[in-house]
Amino acid sequence: MYAEIIVDIASEQVDRVFTYAVPDMLSLLPGMRVKVPFGPREKEGFVIRLKETADYDERKIKPVIAALEDYPALLPPLMELAWEIRGKAHCPLCEALRLMLPAEMRGGRIKVKTEEYAQLTIPIDQVEEAIQRQGRSSKRKLLITLLSDGQPHPLEELRAMIRDVRTPLNFLVENEMARVFEKEALRSPYYGKIDAPPDPELTIEQEEALSELIPALAHTQKPFLLHGVTGSGKTEVYIRLVREALKGGKGAIILVPEIVLTPQMINWFRSRFGDAMAVLHSRLTPGERFDEWRRIRFGDARIVIGARSAVFAPVENLGVIIVDEEHEQTYLSDRFPQYDAREIAASRGKREGAVVLLSSATPSIYSYAMARRGDYMLLEMPHRVLNRPLPSIHIVDMREELRLGNHGMFSGLLTEKLEDCIAKGQQAMLFINRRGYASSVNCRRCGETIRCDRCDVSMTYHSVDQTLRCHYCGAVRPMPKACPSCGSTYIRPMGTGTQKVEEELNRRFPGAGVIRMDVDTTTGKNAHFELVDRFRAGQAQILLGTQMIAKGLDFPRVTLVGAVMADLTLNFPDYRSPERTFQLLVQVAGRAGRGEKPGEVVIQTYQPDHYAIAGAATQDYRAYFDREFQRRKTDLYPPFTMMARFLCEAKEMETAKATAEMLKNRVIQEFGNTPLWKRIFFIRSDEAPINRIQDRARAHVLMKLLNHPDTDQLLARLQEMAGEEYAARVVLEINPASLA
Repeated sequence: MYAEIIVDIASEQVDRVFTYAVPDMLSLLPGMRVKVPFGPREKEGFVIRLKETADYDERKIKPVIAALEDYPALLPPLMELAWEIRGKAHCPLCEALRLMLPAEMRGGRIKVKTEEYAQLTIPIDQVEEAIQRQGRSSKRKLLITLLSDGQPHPLEELRAMIRDVRTPLNFLVENEMARVFEKEALRSPYYGKIDAPPDPELTIEQEEALSELIPALAHTQKPFLLHGVTGSGKTEVYIRLVREALKGGKGAIILVPEIVLTPQMINWFRSRFGDAMAVLHSRLTPGERFDEWRRIRFGDARIVIGARSAVFAPVENLGVIIVDEEHEQTYLSDRFPQYDAREIAASRGKREGAVVLLSSATPSIYSYAMARRGDYMLLEMPHRVLNRPLPSIHIVDMREELRLGNHGMFSGLLTEKLEDCIAKGQQAMLFINRRGYASSVNCRRCGETIRCDRCDVSMTYHSVDQTLRCHYCGAVRPMPKACPSCGSTYIRPMGTGTQKVEEELNRRFPGAGVIRMDVDTTTGKNAHFELVDRFRAGQAQILLGTQMIAKGLDFPRVTLVGAVMADLTLNFPDYRSPERTFQLLVQVAGRAGRGEKPGEVVIQTYQPDHYAIAGAATQDYRAYFDREFQRRKTDLYPPFTMMARFLCEAKEMETAKATAEMLKNRVIQEFGNTPLWKRIFFIRSDEAPINRIQDRARAHVLMKLLNHPDTDQLLARLQEMAGEEYAARVVLEINPASLA
């Protein structure tokens, strides 16, 4: 028997199958990981297929050294998916296969954890007699009593109750009264205990959505897009759909865009499904991630909840893939190989016959356009549960506040609403999409802005430790006492961040309690859980945070939401800025009024007439979609075109720019006189908007491509160009999450 194996080396030169002989004593299956000789070294590899004959001289074929596990780590559908990713991302197959596995499995960096257990071997009806025979040995008597239920007990648990437990235990083992053995110990990522609530009564809209979704479990359908307003009960639809899938012996994957949303989704599903659920996200320890992956692979967990990479979870007989908050850009991987988890979900669903459900209160322009065109099945839930009203939204023109002499961060209306909310014992959420204390530090004499030495961005002032921090490379430096340019002591933090808002809230409302939720306060393993739990328990009346609080969270006592600086995302240099602004504002507004009391929202802005902000105030998604869709069509932006760019990074800007200019000229020369040139209607090379990150200069070649069947041929050639050797590092990005 012979095995065709992909060696785990990320190089185009070895991106092909190699044939190895399978020793007689070794049993292999496709999808297994193996150790093989490769040149003078031993390398890991993936078994792609088995065959009975070799294609060349058998005497030259080396044997497989060993199997790394006694089971296939890769399921057949995931191996097929890896081939698809290889073709689309133009990467070596081993890089696509790596996406399917916990990173720690490579190189044997993680092992199965075991613990020692003790268990009585005598019949239960002889326990009392055995205790009496121990004479004056109180430790042996106590040990037999603790083990008298006949169940295995961890030695650690017994050590907590009996000092030097090994002595009496060894006596029992020697006298064949007990046994000691090792058993796998799962590293659990779960936080706190969850009570199972009764099923709520479904609304008419939830029942109508399920009447379309549940029958689709029996046969392959096109993907579904569930457009439901905030508070319409989309999560309950997920739970009922997953329950039906489990009844049919199928599994489910639920994707969430932010780690902060994972705890809440975990709690909802744990309360209904218990140990049938597993979780996969980046905050797990390597051991927890490995154990959860194995629970999924062996079928002990049939439901998976996680962030983007959970779309590759090894769920057999997959029945449902749900993409919650499908509009979020976090579903786009910006690491090589790049992929869009939504596209992977659709591809995997089609391949495995699973229902794919994309869901959002503010669907992406692309997804809603696909639904209108008929490529997705559109389901709509336009009303909140129990017919609760959507919150009333007030737009405050901050230019007028300035004219009235208000130079503070809170408008008169927001201050008034906060005072009223706190006086009534209710809760409020304040959103500002900028962490830190101040967005920059400036000299008031010469105008100098303190910038990161390694990145082309201003450093953010953090008041907690009085440091300046770069949010791109993580560089930290102390707050200077004088301007490094002119020596003036008139150097001050400028702008506003979450820390500054927190300070002002504590000054104005000292008894209310403020919980701040941003990257700086959620670095701990369970920090997300703990902050959310504290706010839900009423330990604070105000939750302040960045976009991580803007979606998905459900706090029934929140009656007021304030968007402190609604213009921040609107001014990003990206064609999607209006879409992201609209989505953020509608999502954060949706946190208000989800309980019995109605909600109010105050949006503070310097651009009250912008259609994205005005559209968020009316919460009319269709009207907003029509406006944005027409703008994209007029200006030829996706989904009418495809954005592509060569991102060139080098130590010196001259090198990065020269590489970008050379690539632009190569594209023009190679395609200028071919039919493929008609697919490129815009090409330009320049410095990237953020022209230095982590001490690497950045330039790019920006291209707009027409969507056409032969554009794939063009992209394949562009990827080949990117893979060649240059003075700068070059990456080809297709519809990148950010154009910065």
